[in-house]
Amino acid sequence: MKTMNRITMNTNVMGGKACIRGMRVTVSMIVGLISTGRTKAEILTEYPYLESEDIDQALVYAAWRLEEHEEPILLS
Repeated sequence: MKTMNRITMNTNVMGGKACIRGMRVTVSMIVGLISTGRTKAEILTEYPYLESEDIDQALVYAAWRLEEHEEPILLS
């Protein structure tokens, strides 16, 4: 898996949610913007402190998290 050096988690920033480079911009916010139809260019214009790689890594991180799932243990 590609290294995600732009995704940070700190309990003192946004309650420990996955953020972009320690800023108060969460991965979920980026995914939400993409899901409403915003393009990468629009997001970068609206949030000039973000970089293209921030958005790419947010999407990679979100996809990776969706791959995780728990399987119940059946006891007989």
